[in-house]
Amino acid sequence: MDKANLANAVALLNQHRDGFAEVMDFHYLVANPTEVVIEWTVAKQHLQPYGIVHGGVHAGVIETVCSVGAGLAAADRDQTGGVVGLENHTSFIRAVREGTKLRARAVPVTRGRTTQVWHAEVRDEANQLVASGSVRLLSTPELGPTK
Repeated sequence: MDKANLANAVALLNQHRDGFAEVMDFHYLVANPTEVVIEWTVAKQHLQPYGIVHGGVHAGVIETVCSVGAGLAAADRDQTGGVVGLENHTSFIRAVREGTKLRARAVPVTRGRTTQVWHAEVRDEANQLVASGSVRLLSTPELGPTK
């Protein structure tokens, strides 16, 4: 996303969800260089065999909100090459079952020109912490979106 589209980031992200965000049915509520918030309702595609949200979904959610935030922060500085995750540390705090509405929120810890670190939390409808994590990302001029 380029700097000119930052004001419309939420609408653009919801209209053009990538494969993971579409399959997971994520809906962006906030998307800017200092905060990203998404919401979804736990459904069958999010569950592991014991009927609770798969840990990989939590890790993917945290990677998603942190990566989008880092990408928007890079675009805000006219770094249009893209960002890629280098590390994802996700902790699973509370089991969640189908039908629960979840919200993930990411905020920057540091937004350097080369690397960024973002922290995210996933909370349920009662505002209970479900998962938390941090992602370290690399800003690089060599990357760009695939066509």
